[in-house]
Amino acid sequence: MRIEKEFMQRIAAAAAAQTLPRFRMAGLKSDNKYATGFDPVTEADREAEQAIRALIREAFPGHGILGEEFGIENGDSRHVWVIDPVDGTRSFICGVPLWGTLVGLMEDGEAVAGMMSQPFTGELFFADGDGSWYEGRGGTRRLAVRPTRSLGEATLCTTTPAMFAGGGRAAYDRLEATVRLARYGTDCYAYAMLAAGNVDLVVEAGLQPYDIVALVPIIERAGGVITTWDGGAAEKAGNIVAAATPELHAAALELLND
Repeated sequence: MRIEKEFMQRIAAAAAAQTLPRFRMAGLKSDNKYATGFDPVTEADREAEQAIRALIREAFPGHGILGEEFGIENGDSRHVWVIDPVDGTRSFICGVPLWGTLVGLMEDGEAVAGMMSQPFTGELFFADGDGSWYEGRGGTRRLAVRPTRSLGEATLCTTTPAMFAGGGRAAYDRLEATVRLARYGTDCYAYAMLAAGNVDLVVEAGLQPYDIVALVPIIERAGGVITTWDGGAAEKAGNIVAAATPELHAAALELLND
């Protein structure tokens, strides 16, 4: 199924109308989803998801929708939209623009279209049937990964090493020790930068489908590789590794599963 760029732009604009007025807003409140630990949610998350759902229901009334804040509807449909209205809520509540709105479409369990919008910087990264694209400063351009094949030449991103539990932390540390540069705190923005050719590896753990589905086609149609740590489909979420090239992906998997 082909999703037109104009529809992604409409989704991005509807979400931005809810998120931007609340970003860096004095007195913005966040609730904690967990009884122990901290997983914040704000009014921006909830209102943006509702706005996105309304557009999808109007345009594709038979489609399913899975969102972080309001769960699943029409889940038995062949086509399911997967929404994270504010991926990187911790950055959002800290006033740091390393967050984005993620919306992806799955057809029979495969991610076929996706977008990541960062309205504060005025950027839209999206994948359609023709490729992966960037819209923002300088106009529209096609996204392409860079040809990095060696871990020793690679730039690696993860949101935080604290996300790796048990043996996963040791596995991540092995990988980080081999790369040229590692950066933290990037959330969904790291995957967009991989597709754009600015970083080479993104490794994370414990993700949910709404954290990753939108990003899968953006990376794949830019020429990259993205799977779970055991080489399975990234749409299953969990532990994820995304790489610029097959060679780099294979090398990262070998270290992570050593």
